[in-house]
Amino acid sequence: MARDFSARLKRRALKAGLTLRPEVAGRLETYFELLSRWNARINLTALNLSTGDEAIDRLLIEPLIASRSVRPSDSTLIDIGSGGGSPAIPLAVASGLKLTMVEVKVRKSAFLREVVRTLGIEAQVLTSRFEAFLADPAMHEFADVLSLRAVRVDVRTLAGIQAFVRPKGRFFLFGPESPVAELELPPTLITAEAVPLVESLRSQLVILEKRSVGRRGVPRGTLTER
Repeated sequence: MARDFSARLKRRALKAGLTLRPEVAGRLETYFELLSRWNARINLTALNLSTGDEAIDRLLIEPLIASRSVRPSDSTLIDIGSGGGSPAIPLAVASGLKLTMVEVKVRKSAFLREVVRTLGIEAQVLTSRFEAFLADPAMHEFADVLSLRAVRVDVRTLAGIQAFVRPKGRFFLFGPESPVAELELPPTLITAEAVPLVESLRSQLVILEKRSVGRRGVPRGTLTER
């Protein structure tokens, strides 16, 4: 079983043009095994984890491709609505970012804590809606990267969660291929680029960047020029 998974992961990674370090591949295999075991008891993902390539591509390959867009200066990642742990955990494993996961459901949070403990990664799990942390000074502009997997993200949600991201920090939005121009953004965010992910899934990563505000000579709430 483990050998079969390792071969499948290596094959899908090569198809995506990725080379996996042994320690990364090992941690991803452990994560996937935990996900499969817990998914039999609680609903973490609707994907078929036992056969086919879709689950590996969606849960592992997509965040691995995204990890190539992490900057050397990035150190912290916050993931909103972490659920079964992807893209956050594979992205953190591949990039070494310190991870904060926000998940409202208690049982899913328990799973995420088990993954963190087993993999030995630097991470914390916060069990609440993200709105509960918007007024917390410790959560204000602390993250270099924010990740979110959603079919559609509205402008109100983006305007709220941008509070967690430092100026010039970035959002990694995982979703289906769609015209980037259709994404409505609050004035604090701009589109940086769109990165194709897995061709067979027609998926892409949209990267947003947070503009700097409150610089010397610029009233807070006024946007600076790039």
